[in-house]
Amino acid sequence: MSQHASSGSPSSQNPDDALAALHFELPPDRIAQTGAEPRDAARLMGVPPAGAVQHHIFRDLPGLLRAGDVLVFNQSRVIPARVLAYKPVVNGLGGGQIEVLLLREEENNVWSAYLKPARRAGNELWLGAPGGVQHRAEVVGVQEDGARLLRFDHDIKPYLDDIGRLPLPPYIQAGEDDTVWRERYQTVYARENGSVAAPTAGLHFTPELLATLQQMGVEQHAITLHVGAGTFKPIQGAVSEHVMHAERYHISPETAAAINAARNEGRRVVAVGTTTVRALESSVDERGEVQSGEGDTRIFITPGQQVQVPDLLITNLHLPGSTLMLLVAAFAGIERIQAAYAAALDEGYRFYSLGDAMLLQNASRPQD
Repeated sequence: MSQHASSGSPSSQNPDDALAALHFELPPDRIAQTGAEPRDAARLMGVPPAGAVQHHIFRDLPGLLRAGDVLVFNQSRVIPARVLAYKPVVNGLGGGQIEVLLLREEENNVWSAYLKPARRAGNELWLGAPGGVQHRAEVVGVQEDGARLLRFDHDIKPYLDDIGRLPLPPYIQAGEDDTVWRERYQTVYARENGSVAAPTAGLHFTPELLATLQQMGVEQHAITLHVGAGTFKPIQGAVSEHVMHAERYHISPETAAAINAARNEGRRVVAVGTTTVRALESSVDERGEVQSGEGDTRIFITPGQQVQVPDLLITNLHLPGSTLMLLVAAFAGIERIQAAYAAALDEGYRFYSLGDAMLLQNASRPQD
């Protein structure tokens, strides 16, 4: 065990014990500020159910998968959801600046959003720079987590490219110009607009790598889960009291059929990212089959729960104290995640959204 990571294991599958056991100290310079170039030059740690971890480069992935595997990825695309807004000037007063993070469209032209500072927002905001085209929003409600409901006079989505910026994670020092990030903070297969954070495990794929996998017989299918701001929300207090944000997902009939066929035939399902896992586990029925359709999910996967659908998980290295750490521990086992993160700290892996990756095996599966 690395001196940087917590030693020991929880005596049970209690999520609070697990979270404490998975704590580690991360030097700030290990938080990746840029992605690997080319994308598939990132490191990839193979984490088997037992024994030593294996060190690879992400482009080695074809050698770790096999013909007949079903690769499932999240095709959601990050929108420029961070927008500056201004209070109206009334009798020479007002005009204060408010930062808006649009979360999702709850109904036609009504969005949930975090406002900063929220207490100064008032009842009316104008999104966009003064002197340019601005878009009026009325504050019409407050949600349980403090998010405001903003009603626009028209569809705001077509204007976000002009007035918004990408909502990069707070630990990335990106500066004011997000031009480069509009391409780099998207997966190469992103199609459906709606996320406020990238499904980052997929950032390592290139068109060439996807083509190689297809040629060797690895099936590729997409789901959509629009990632919300809750992905950055640390667990504070008891795990049982943590409230997950609702995230919208969609699984097509074709993808559901492909996954169910693979599972019935003993072929492996490989989830790209924790968001894909959450969508699949939210859709599985009492027979263990993935159902097509769409809905909202607040699923919170913690140690002690069995991940039913994926056999393998490609994922980045996550923040201590996060819901994602508990998910990967539920998937691969607490002790294996402890060992993997200790190795990552010792071997110089890069962490978080733009960092390196792991290939985990589902601890509940018989291994071959």
